[in-house]
Amino acid sequence: MYEFDKIDIRIVNLLLEDGRMSASEIARRIGDISERAVRYRIDRMVEDGVIQITAVVKPEAFGLTIKADIWLEVESDRIMEVAKKLATFDSVTYVACGIGQNDISIQVVSKDTAEVYHFVTEVVRKIPGVRKTTTSIVPVILKDVYQWRVPESATKDSNTEPLTSSD
Repeated sequence: MYEFDKIDIRIVNLLLEDGRMSASEIARRIGDISERAVRYRIDRMVEDGVIQITAVVKPEAFGLTIKADIWLEVESDRIMEVAKKLATFDSVTYVACGIGQNDISIQVVSKDTAEVYHFVTEVVRKIPGVRKTTTSIVPVILKDVYQWRVPESATKDSNTEPLTSSD
């Protein structure tokens, strides 16, 4: 497991704020660290697979204003097969396998609810192994994965309890 220190966390959170922020700007904003040290830390985190620096696409900019969460109940011996098939569709932005009431969870983007309906009824439900689907339109997302900030409690030298909320 990668061991973060408080400087690593500050670097990551600044990059989350602006993924194109220069190492010199990060060093200036943190203070007491050189640009070279910041570049080294970023390179190390990228190489170790701890972070990746990438563009975040906003589906709304392409007219895909509807998001829907779809939960699937699938025959137990076909869960991975179905999940991999779902991951191939352009409209699917997220695929996860779970333990519990639902076997697979996906999120889709579309231009309207009719497109979601068609995708669920004519595509998802016709994949061999799918038993049941439950769909929910998602009108508001308050926080997405790329907005998550690393809490200081994740550091190896932190003596604080893990945070459960931002209050």
